[in-house]
Amino acid sequence: MRLNYPVVFPLNEISYVGSDDSQFFKEIHGRKFNALSQRYMLPADEEEVRRSELQHKMLQFLFGGKNYVGPVKERLAPREGQERCRVLDLGTGGGFWAIDLADEFPEAEVIGVDLAPIQPREVPENCFFELCDLDQWYLPYPSGHFDVVHARFMHTGIENYPRFLREIARMLRPGGVVILIEPDSEPIADGKTATELTRSGQPSGMRGWFALWEAYRQCLRDKGIDVTVPPELSTLVAATGDFEGIGSQTGNIPIGFWPKDPVALSIGQLAWMNYDLMLPALKPLFLSTGMKEWEAKKLIEEAHQDLYYPLVRASMRLHIVYALRKA
Repeated sequence: MRLNYPVVFPLNEISYVGSDDSQFFKEIHGRKFNALSQRYMLPADEEEVRRSELQHKMLQFLFGGKNYVGPVKERLAPREGQERCRVLDLGTGGGFWAIDLADEFPEAEVIGVDLAPIQPREVPENCFFELCDLDQWYLPYPSGHFDVVHARFMHTGIENYPRFLREIARMLRPGGVVILIEPDSEPIADGKTATELTRSGQPSGMRGWFALWEAYRQCLRDKGIDVTVPPELSTLVAATGDFEGIGSQTGNIPIGFWPKDPVALSIGQLAWMNYDLMLPALKPLFLSTGMKEWEAKKLIEEAHQDLYYPLVRASMRLHIVYALRKA
């Protein structure tokens, strides 16, 4: 084990995070945030690391104990005469996925990139964490450099997602694998989305929950984020013209303790804990876009009420896409 923490800045200036990392954080409305991006408005503190871990465990249950979909194992298999395989984890959060991949593939070099140094400082020797704002025209990595690029739960920090996908394509070697995972921000009750319920004139049974997510979606729009990215992932990947073998999965992830299947119940419990932490984390975002303190408090309290005492079965839609870089 060793300390691996280079910092990559937009101008390719490289330095290292020392024991004092305060320059990489700022406080907004009582929560700690990254200091590199004004667009991504979720905290960068211990609670957010815990939330990142919950998301990681939830996906492991969803993937049957694995950390990925697609031909990752085949792509990262050591080949005689070829240089070391490389993996890039964009928006690594607490670094859990990157560390697991480094452990599973000790011959590969794994780099996790995020906006703030919230990852462990002691990591496997083949795992490195770097700081970079990914919402820019050109990412500071060479072309054709990586065998696998992974990005999940991070489209809300990217203004131009098609441009982001083109950068991923540029950084991948021919035949390299991209894995993208994004949750839809439109809430679902008893299997029906907010749009479907509105069209049918049915009540959602979760008025506070639905109101909060509509406010969240509007805040994202105000910050220049396209909230339609998750359901359009596979279309956006295909539109680059750089990928083939595109595979996609879309499914409703339960939120709460209502599933009867043991695996689905575990996923639902982890999703519930994730949202329990996420709701208060949204308050600085609401306030930063002009919402009054009492309005934000009311939104979060009423959404929490629906989460704690549900009258219907809540879920969220998850979109998963993998593809291969064309030769």
